[in-house]
Amino acid sequence: MPAGAVATPAATTSDRGPITFVTGKDLTGYLQPLLDGWNRAHPAERVTLVQLPEAADDVHAQMVDSLRSGSARFDVLNIDVAWTSEFAGSGWIAPVDGRGLPLGSLLPHVLDTATFRGRLYAAPYVTNAGLLYYRKDLLARAGVQPPHTWAELAKDAATIAPRYGVGGYAGQLFPYEGLTVNLSEAVQSAGGSILAGDGEKVTVDSDAARQGLDFLVSGVRQGWIPKAALTYKEEESRAAFEQGKLLFLRNWPYVYDSAGAAGSKVAGRFGVVPLPGSSVLGGSNLAVNAHSRHPRTAADLLAYLMSEQAQRQVLARGSLPPVRAGLYTDPALLHEFPYLPILRQSVESAKPRPKSARYDQVSLAVAAVTSDALNGRITPDQAIATLNRDLREIVAGR
Repeated sequence: MPAGAVATPAATTSDRGPITFVTGKDLTGYLQPLLDGWNRAHPAERVTLVQLPEAADDVHAQMVDSLRSGSARFDVLNIDVAWTSEFAGSGWIAPVDGRGLPLGSLLPHVLDTATFRGRLYAAPYVTNAGLLYYRKDLLARAGVQPPHTWAELAKDAATIAPRYGVGGYAGQLFPYEGLTVNLSEAVQSAGGSILAGDGEKVTVDSDAARQGLDFLVSGVRQGWIPKAALTYKEEESRAAFEQGKLLFLRNWPYVYDSAGAAGSKVAGRFGVVPLPGSSVLGGSNLAVNAHSRHPRTAADLLAYLMSEQAQRQVLARGSLPPVRAGLYTDPALLHEFPYLPILRQSVESAKPRPKSARYDQVSLAVAAVTSDALNGRITPDQAIATLNRDLREIVAGR
């Protein structure tokens, strides 16, 4: 097994031995069997799986608490791609030696999520892009095709959904990381941005950003985004769609299998297309704790989890988009996952979330202010002005 990342070891122990792998909750149960394969081949360097809660904000908080204290409890961390810059900028994760990793086999743009200030700090593991799920039976009855623009979606959500007693559109609009993603997509689709570069420049004060925010605010005000959507995270929005309560849903690819399974009221009655505008590039990267006691073992685990065999299981058992490009044209996988071409198109056209060494503060500010606007406590203009001020203070370190 080739060595991948090289972390800075604690001074008193061997760089090989048992390690822990920490992640947010594994919703499909694929991960333990995948790590069991490693453990069978490496009985002296076993990996113990630690699962944190489902919500991204809770996962982030627990990881940060451990890393900030200098703890070596977690060796390998499965982190949201948006956290890479923060963790690297804080010195919590070690740089990665990419020579032991299959970097040439990755989808375009994926590697960029693992870098900060020109240096590789993580190994791409799972990629992701938002997709638009739609009720193909209802659109067919209305005689329309899936929307190609956000304006078409808004029109269909406002006019078609009421005929059939369903909500028009929902994403993840509860004030947490998911709302930051949804706003980023709306702003990017309008041609704007929130931060530029590695997070040193605030760019949210623009007509495009106002247009993106107003799209969501108007949807709530006009009613084609139901009020209930303001309480939705990933799982709540998935459940609403599967219960037949929505015409359109913005969510991640994992919903495809669930919506088509037994018990879903929309099984056989939904389709999926790329988002009408720009999707945010999601997914997760694998990072090595800068204080890991066994960094060589951790390095080899990164290479194992990026191998073709492991990446195939990520998709086949975990319903998660792999980072290896070749799997998207694999005939057997295409037969089982016919949406792979759409997913690849979405991933390759997606844009990353703002990079920042203070990403946690950026995301909290974006979600809080956007939630205020969606709930009618402030206008979109006031929200953009507040965000511009708050983000400038965060970037300046105040």
